Amino acid sequence: MCRKEFEISSNGLEGLQHHFFVQRLVDVRKVESSAEIDEVLCEVCVEDSDGGSHKIPTATTYCVDCNQKLCDQCSKPHRRWKGGAHQVKPLGAEVEQELIQLRASSCDKHKDKQVELYCHDCKENICLMCFTVEHRYHKSGEIPEMADNFRPRMYNDGEKIQSAIDTVRAQSEQKKQDAVDFRSKVEDMKRKVISIGDEVKRAVDSQINDLLMQLESVTSESAKQAENVHEAYQLALVSMQSFHAYSRELLDKGRPSDITRAACELHDRATELLDSDLTTVKYRPPHVTFTPADVTQIKHLNLIGKVTVACEIQSG
Repeated sequence: MCRKEFEISSNGLEGLQHHFFVQRLVDVRKVESSAEIDEVLCEVCVEDSDGGSHKIPTATTYCVDCNQKLCDQCSKPHRRWKGGAHQVKPLGAEVEQELIQLRASSCDKHKDKQVELYCHDCKENICLMCFTVEHRYHKSGEIPEMADNFRPRMYNDGEKIQSAIDTVRAQSEQKKQDAVDFRSKVEDMKRKVISIGDEVKRAVDSQINDLLMQLESVTSESAKQAENVHEAYQLALVSMQSFHAYSRELLDKGRPSDITRAACELHDRATELLDSDLTTVKYRPPHVTFTPADVTQIKHLNLIGKVTVACEIQSG
């Protein structure tokens, strides 16, 4: 109940303070069950038995004077006692309630005595014998009066505890809501991180596409230049080959008059072909290089953003 550490006395568990209130709750619970009462055995027969509980009769009465639960047979002597008949009552819920009341007010040290005083110094209920032996010089008072004095304080403490309960419950609900809000905020941040990441990916894809298009454009332009040079060389070759073939055939098969008639014209054509400077028709592929980005550096760049976690300092 108090959740405090304590030392067990030299008497062991027997030295622990008896919790009468809890015991009373247990006893009341037993009384509420009629089956519990029906199963109570005769205490006298139990003492006289040899351990065979199946032969022991059930208690049906209670002797107030002897504080014993008895069966019908054992209760007869108590009704005809020489010094006067004992108070023998039928065992039932009413008698059990009386026993509970007596047990709750019995002295923890002197079982046959009822507590009547409260010792302020020792903070415990005591009987008159306890007062005479151990508490004579202690501050004490009658239990009903002390109970009346304690009630306002207990009520006030209860009100404070109830207020604390309300406060803790409200704080608990608030913290629970804070946790829900936090998770929602984090989920929103996740969506933003993914969105920024997608934008970065699109930007990278765009750069890749631009570089590829640039390379494609350079390749296309170079191909056109190479084709033009190739056509110029082919045209020159065709012209020179045609001239060479014609002049050889004229020399081999032509008449002298054919040679003289074409000689000057062929010479002029040869001069023209030889004067054609094919070196002016040039083609050299462009020098293209690609310098890749330093991926190791990119890994350290803050391309997406930064998450900052700040823990609030709890005030004392």
